[in-house]
Amino acid sequence: MKLWEKGINPEPAIIEFTAGRDRKTDLNLTKWDIIGSMAHVIMLQEVGIIIENEKNEMLKTLHSLFLLAEDGGLVIEKDIEDIHSQIEKEMSSILGTTGKKIHTGRSRNDQVLVDIRLFTREEIDKLAQIIQKLFTKIQSLSEQYSEVLLPGYTHMQPAMVSSFGLWFGSYAECLADDILLLAGARELNNRNPLGTAAGYGTTLPINRKRTTELLEFDDLLYNSAYASLSRGKVELAIASALASVAQTLSRFSMDICIYMTSEFRFIDFPDEYVTGSSIMPQKKNPDVFELIRARSNMIQTLPNQVAMLTSNLQSGYNRDLQLLKQMIFDAFGDVKECIEIMFLMLNNIKIRKNITDNPLYNNIFSAEEVNRLVKQGIPFRDAYKAVSEMVKNSPFSKTTLSDYIHEGSIGKLCNNEISAIFNKRMNCFKSRSAAEIEAKMMQYVK
Repeated sequence: MKLWEKGINPEPAIIEFTAGRDRKTDLNLTKWDIIGSMAHVIMLQEVGIIIENEKNEMLKTLHSLFLLAEDGGLVIEKDIEDIHSQIEKEMSSILGTTGKKIHTGRSRNDQVLVDIRLFTREEIDKLAQIIQKLFTKIQSLSEQYSEVLLPGYTHMQPAMVSSFGLWFGSYAECLADDILLLAGARELNNRNPLGTAAGYGTTLPINRKRTTELLEFDDLLYNSAYASLSRGKVELAIASALASVAQTLSRFSMDICIYMTSEFRFIDFPDEYVTGSSIMPQKKNPDVFELIRARSNMIQTLPNQVAMLTSNLQSGYNRDLQLLKQMIFDAFGDVKECIEIMFLMLNNIKIRKNITDNPLYNNIFSAEEVNRLVKQGIPFRDAYKAVSEMVKNSPFSKTTLSDYIHEGSIGKLCNNEISAIFNKRMNCFKSRSAAEIEAKMMQYVK
């Protein structure tokens, strides 16, 4: 069944190539396609395009299909192009003429747009909750090890005094900024394209504000022609937010890989959380973090892939856009998997103490020696020169946490302030589940 068939049998190879992976990918959209159809049906009855009895029959049938989808029993048949066509076939098979009215005032263009935006909204909110779990864990580690000193590095060389509290806390604040980007992508995504049809509206008296309300979008996507143009733009914003999260995961993983080496041994994990070698008995490999790093680095290429796919497309719908779905859907899955396994690893991290007792790190206290002289009234540049002469031979007195009093230093981590920022930015990730919105739609059956 092809919604666009006109009595000519299409060449099978053409259909197979143009459908691509849609039969599999579109299963992610099934419940949201049904919910979008329910909102559309309610609106069609309210504006007088279908009658009340037709609305009730269509909503009941869509409800049964929703339950079937929840149980995994709704599939896209081999001769069906996509989930939209499958739903329409089911409706027509069950309701006959009434079922054929489901597509009234819609195109597959705005139908897939609304499906993707609803699905993506849910995925963004799920991801935000997972990020919050990781954020909370990292902040707790920052507090737990706030007094354990650690060499801070610049140019891969020991530089100044740091702490595990500062190190963990830096990645927590990274996630706070990642959440801000994700919130921005969500806001851009959460506008209703339903009713823009093929990108040029319709002469039917539809009520787009009504479907916006029913589907709990923030607002309309107003200009019909912008609906097609928005494809790629929204995905680019989402890809950029996912890439930002991935960058945080990648850099954190790289630090851990370095800190686990035998030269550092700042941190460790139980043997059951690392891997070994088939030939070298001593090996304890950080495979999990290497794979997080690799997968995260691949996700960071996603914005460029989206940009390259869409950069030279003319306005209006182009089939190239079909490929965006799989790219974005896969990226959500990859980021969530990486966060979940990182959370598991951090639950079992072992922190080495007394690292800075090693004479190798004596010189990381030299900058603080300069500051001691400055506090005594010596000009900074003179103090710097004096200490630079001492560096070759003199050990320096260790600083204590109480010496660091400014915001964001190892003596004043400001974790509460960072947590407040994060929690404020989390306020927008509160959409209702597909089941909850579907239940609301069924209240319109009389």
